[in-house]
Amino acid sequence: MAPTTTAQNDSFPEKFQLPAPDGKDGAISPPEYSGVDTSGVDPKKVLLKMDLHLIPMLALLYLLSFLDRGNIGNARIEGLVESLNMTGPQYNWCLTVFFFTYCLFEVPSNLLLKRLRPSIWLPSIMVAWGTVMTLMGVVQDFEGLLISRLFLGITEAGLYPGVAYYITMWYCRTEAQFRQAMFFSAASVAGAFSGLLAFGIAKMDGVGGYEGWRWIFILEGILTVVVAVTAFFTIYDFPETAKFLTEPERTWVVHRLRYQGSKDSGQMVAESEHFKWKYVREAFTDWQIYLGLWMYWGIVCPLYGTSLFLPSIIRELGYTSSTAQLLTVPIYITAAVLAVAVAWFSDRSGQRSPYIFTCMCAIGIGFIICISASAAGNVPGVVYAGIFIAVCGIYPAFPGNVTWISNNLAGSYKRSAGMAIHIGVGNLAGAMASNFYRQADSPKYLLGHGLELGFLAVGLGAVVGLRWNYKRINGLRERMPLGEYSDAENSEKGDRAPTYRYVL
Repeated sequence: MAPTTTAQNDSFPEKFQLPAPDGKDGAISPPEYSGVDTSGVDPKKVLLKMDLHLIPMLALLYLLSFLDRGNIGNARIEGLVESLNMTGPQYNWCLTVFFFTYCLFEVPSNLLLKRLRPSIWLPSIMVAWGTVMTLMGVVQDFEGLLISRLFLGITEAGLYPGVAYYITMWYCRTEAQFRQAMFFSAASVAGAFSGLLAFGIAKMDGVGGYEGWRWIFILEGILTVVVAVTAFFTIYDFPETAKFLTEPERTWVVHRLRYQGSKDSGQMVAESEHFKWKYVREAFTDWQIYLGLWMYWGIVCPLYGTSLFLPSIIRELGYTSSTAQLLTVPIYITAAVLAVAVAWFSDRSGQRSPYIFTCMCAIGIGFIICISASAAGNVPGVVYAGIFIAVCGIYPAFPGNVTWISNNLAGSYKRSAGMAIHIGVGNLAGAMASNFYRQADSPKYLLGHGLELGFLAVGLGAVVGLRWNYKRINGLRERMPLGEYSDAENSEKGDRAPTYRYVL
């Protein structure tokens, strides 16, 4: 059977021809297919199958995760602080401690994901955090809320880095950001849905003797547990075992993933799939992760600052609580659409840094408008517009930032650990952002906006530094002779191999 979508390469038999990962004509040619004929595989059809079977459930999981993590902001404007007799600093501490345990448990969680299977691990931690969220609705004081937030950090730690890593098990580097954006845009929808849901649930104030803010925690926690039970039966583990793919399709997916990092070098080298502690150590000492952290903080400080405090900021502009909840909706919906659109263009171009840099510039423009308008006073609409622009830059930039680092980590377990470090330590930005918007600074919040802008400026410098270094190293490797190391040695070296090319 003749290939339907591939270009031919005279160096390899017909059955070894693989479509280029972006679906364009071209071929990458791994040396062995174990006798399975993949010439009849239609790449677009396979990708569509994967999208339909994987992305909806991942998006739902992350929507609930972000909803449960950020609904404390909605509960605050419905009377949480007053009901528990908390001070402003105590409320900020409840936000902050979540990120300490969240950061601490991300690396072990990602290492367990592959060993325990995603269909077991992800729903299990989901049941755990849904239970914690439900119990947050019955806390009676500051100490109870503080402890419950600590446990929420432990139970939610594995979800986002786990799902981000899970996507790299199925999709190639030039396909990943679009899929990351599709499930991450669920966070944008969660922001909108959170406002609408909180607006409705708050009307239950007094039902069963509970205040409205308690029902926000209880009902959203129960919803998470219910979805988690269905996730045990709807999450697929790995391409090798996916029953919705045919045997040739499974073989095609697995081989193109294993050889993607070296396809531009002229020497095809498979990525390492086995576990060694040296891969974890290499992740902890990799320069790109630590430079990438500054880029991450430049995006995530504004992300958490807006998600945790947006309802309060809008309320302080003079709107009622119900109006403040509803005014968050158009911001998040627009951000979700932009995140997917930018990701699509980024994947098509095979570039990450230009899109990340441009989106981060939009964040800066938004916060400059916020600072200027807040300082002038009496222009709440302009402050709202600034926040709108900033959020519309944050949500496209975030999946680009995570995808870029994951694109440039080779070896399954090094990528697993590296992504967890990048996301885990990066999420300490949430601990910092939790204290940027102090009650004492309301309603202008000039300090909070200014700190976000400062982190953003450093993040922009990190984007430039990463691209410059990646380009420099790629150039050095282009000039190195092929065959200096064996395929086994190059596989062991991972992204440090001379055959590996970084994505810019």
